[in-house]
Parts: sequence; C-alpha cells; structure tokens
Amino acid sequence: MGVTGPLTTVVRMRTDSSPGTLPAREHLPAAGAGTPVLDVVIPVYNEEKDLQPCVRRLHEHLTRTFPYPFRITIADNASTDTTPQVAARLEAEIAEVAHVRLEQKGRGRALRTVWSASDAPVLAYMDVDLSTDLNALLPLVAPLISGHSDLATGSRLSRSSRVVRGAKREFISRSYNLILRGSLHARFSDAQCGFKAIRKDVARVLLPLVEDTGWFFDTEMLVLAERAGLRIHEVPVDWVDDPDSTVHIVRTATDDLKGVWRVGKALATGALPLDRLARPFGDDPRDREIKDVPTGLARQLVGFCVVGVLSTLFYLLLYSLFRTFCGPQTANALALLVSAVANTAANRRLTFGVRGRGGAVRHQAQGLIVFCIGLALTSGSLAALDAATADPAHSTELAVLIAANLAATVLRFLLFRAWVFPDRREPDTTGQRPQPYDDERQHWPYDTARRDDTLYPQPVPPHDTDPRETR
Repeated sequence: MGVTGPLTTVVRMRTDSSPGTLPAREHLPAAGAGTPVLDVVIPVYNEEKDLQPCVRRLHEHLTRTFPYPFRITIADNASTDTTPQVAARLEAEIAEVAHVRLEQKGRGRALRTVWSASDAPVLAYMDVDLSTDLNALLPLVAPLISGHSDLATGSRLSRSSRVVRGAKREFISRSYNLILRGSLHARFSDAQCGFKAIRKDVARVLLPLVEDTGWFFDTEMLVLAERAGLRIHEVPVDWVDDPDSTVHIVRTATDDLKGVWRVGKALATGALPLDRLARPFGDDPRDREIKDVPTGLARQLVGFCVVGVLSTLFYLLLYSLFRTFCGPQTANALALLVSAVANTAANRRLTFGVRGRGGAVRHQAQGLIVFCIGLALTSGSLAALDAATADPAHSTELAVLIAANLAATVLRFLLFRAWVFPDRREPDTTGQRPQPYDDERQHWPYDTARRDDTLYPQPVPPHDTDPRETR
C-alpha cells in the first residue's frame, strides 16, 4: 500500500437525512476476513532508528491482545533519512503494516491524509516513541467500537495517570491546557497527548472543519468535537517522556497559541457549521419523552427562566455600575441594551436550540425590538416613580425595575417563541418525530455534487502555514 506524493481523498457520505448529519451510534458489527476494524497511524519524520522496534512492538501487542482485525499505517512526512526504506521493509514483512509517503511535513496533514483514505471504522494514532503504555490502547478504542463515544483521547493529567517527565514539560503542558480551559472552555484535560482515536463516520464530517496541519491539529479537533456536542472519552495513561524528542517547544507553543486565537475567533463569530456534526433526532436519550421530565414548551420555559434570572442579575449589576456616573434613565438604557444582546444570544442557543450563524443578525435585530418594548416598560416605570416621589431611594428604584422587568420578561418569552425563534419544523408525514429547527440547515459549506443518494463534499483546504516537522 505504498503511496508516493500527497494523497487527494474524496469523501463520500450518504444523505439519508439532512447533509452532514452523523448516523446513529451503533456497535460496530464483526468485521469480515481481512477488513480491519482499527487503523493505527504512526506519523514519522526521520525516525530510521526508532521506527522498526516501535512497529514490531505495537504489532506484537495488537496480535496478542486486540480481538479485531487491525492495520498499522506508517505515515512518512517527507523523511530525508532511510525512514522510507525501513517503512517499506516493514510493509513487505508484516501483512498488517502499510506505508504512506507524503512530500510535505506536518502531523496534522499526515493524520488527515491517512484517516481520510482509510477503510477502517475506527482510526487512531500514537507517537513513534511509544511513550504511552500500550495497555491503554484497547480501553481507548473500545468505547468507539461499542458506539458509546465518538472520539477518545489519552490523558496524562488525569488523577489516575502515572507520568514520568521533567518539570519543564509538565509546566508547559499544564499551562497550555489551563489556557484552553480559560479561553475555549475546553473540558477535556489533556489536548497534547499523542494518543487519540476517532470513529470513521465522525472523522468524515469533522476533519474538513479542522484547518491546522501541524501540532495544533489535535487540539482543534477536540475543541470542535466538544463544541458540537460529540462524546469524548478520556483514558488515563501511563506515560514516560522521551528524552530524545525533537519537538521545538517554544515554536510549537507559539503556533498553538495562534491556533487558540483562530479557533476562538471562529467560535465567537459562529463561522463554524458545527450543526453538521449532529446525530439524528432520537439518538440522544434527551430526545425521549419521559413522564415528569419537561419537553417542548415546558423545557423552553425552564431554559428561559434560567437565562432570565442570570440576565436580570447581570442587568442589575450593570445598572448599579452605570448609575455611578450617569442618571437613572441613561443607566437603565445602557444596562438593558447590553444585557438584551447577551440574553438574545443565550436564549437563541440554550432555550430554542438554534445553532450556527445563519439568521444570527436577524435574531439580534428582532431581539433589539423586543428590547425597545422592555425599555418602554422599565423607563415608564421609572418615570412613574419620579412623578410619585421627588427623590426616590436607590433600593426603591431597584424594586420598581425588578417588577417592570418581570412583566417585560413574560412578554419577551412570548415574542421570542412566536416571532424571533418560531418553531419551523416541517409537518410530520412519516410517523416519526420531526427534527429540531436548524436556522442554518440550507447553508452547506462545501462544494457538492449530487448523484443519486450520495454526497461528495470537497474538504476545506488545510491551513498550510505550519512549517514544523512531524516530531
């Protein structure tokens, strides 16, 4: 399976439901003879010394412990030493080993290329130094085989992980993951561990959204998957640092921070169509109707009330802040304007379940009209208070505003539900429950060509500004 030069892969997806929708999670069936269930990719650059013992050790471990057919794919990123010859020899000697040659560097590029071309339903990768103990490999991929999870990643920062490495790398790793938690609200604990797996059906839709071709590829993939609501399984690992690692720490950290800024900006502006990573309606147990569990209007009321309480507290805080340097009417208008924008955005996503940037400007414009109605109610209440009392106390102003805001809140919910975010689901003619409203459903971001029931999306060109080596 030796391949020379960059690979160009055309990804095919069924369109049994809306474009980009992932199939329901299911346990993978028993594979036929010769069909690998797992494809483990080892990206390498100038690894003539470590490649052979690594591959043979991994092959021996999988042969002894893994109950499904497997493949080990060596992804050579333009090595200039004898790595290609070593890889070719391993491919010839071991039936489960394949070799792919790329003429460009970048770990992300190697993973994208091999994963996109692979026919295995579960895709994984690990570093050539095998710093991660191989006993974690089966726990890594088992949730993907069973259909429980969409992605899996090893974690060196879990409480039960056992890690041996220097203080410098420990500090950098923890600092980087702390930055991810603070800036991108990441919930996974270790983005940089070179030990990850993904289901093929998920990779087929997720990888075109990942731009980076270097070391940030892992982080970007995990962040987008998490934001799209995919399930990420974390495995505590035993990990021993490789003292001969050729990773350029400063340059890698700098480029990763640039990637954090790029992804954070894209998420903040809604530029990423993460709704394409949605599972079919009914696959999520939260789609079920269960007695005494609110759904539909009741669920929207609960979400709206939670957002409303937080928005009211935010509004009162802003009002008190603005009141220190301006009059009550101006302070009220400014506080209501800022809180209204935040309230509309929160209700759009959390209460009414609208994802993507489609219609976001229109929704905010309609939300501002609702804001004007609320402004009229609250301003009128303040005017009535001023007319009744010459010098009202600040606590009295707040009490009046709370009452006025409650009235405005009820009206806001009714307008949101009937006008700003109406239920636009198509009538149910199949006997199945309809899909939730998606305001960006028609904005498929890739060039497509339909033939029968097959969709051929062309992946987004990768971000090619990363000059780093694979290791």
